[in-house]
Amino acid sequence: MRRLEVDFDEIQKAMEDVARDTFDYFLDSRTGVVIAVSEDILDEVEAKLYEGDFDEIGEGIEYVEFSEEPELPSWMEDEIELILDVILDKNRRYVRIPERYSSEAHQVMTEFLEISEEPALKGELVHALNGKGAFRRFKDALVNYPKERKKWHGYNARAMKRVITEWLQSLGIEPWQIDREKKERGTDYVGEVDL
Repeated sequence: MRRLEVDFDEIQKAMEDVARDTFDYFLDSRTGVVIAVSEDILDEVEAKLYEGDFDEIGEGIEYVEFSEEPELPSWMEDEIELILDVILDKNRRYVRIPERYSSEAHQVMTEFLEISEEPALKGELVHALNGKGAFRRFKDALVNYPKERKKWHGYNARAMKRVITEWLQSLGIEPWQIDREKKERGTDYVGEVDL
């Protein structure tokens, strides 16, 4: 297994965006960077790629030349090359970050319910976890309990670190957590993951 510096918080945010109606997420398996790709841009790039005399890009084609430069809004131009790299990735550098399984998330919420020390909250959480919309009701129930809400976020983050670590290990990657404060200051520092 090879070590890779990753930001667990960023991967967690990507996994917890299960709708994927605005963005899709990829992990750069060389740098550990999470790439959020706008669905609108992705659709636009794919439409431009597939416009023309060909139906699809064949396996042997590494470069696509347009008879005329596609016109894209200027706000898209900075992201186009990266998106093309992701779409046309032949070396499997970019790995799509999977959505969190709802059954796993529900299990973590159930476990948290059992360790909660607020009797009134426990009753609300039991009700929240029944039926459709459980995730939203669970989060809404925690709003009036700031201490328990903070405890939930820590509990959920630890559970997600295990899920993320298992996923990365299945790809042959041993993750190392980036120290966010030192990263923001520009200092290179990576620490072991505590689970």
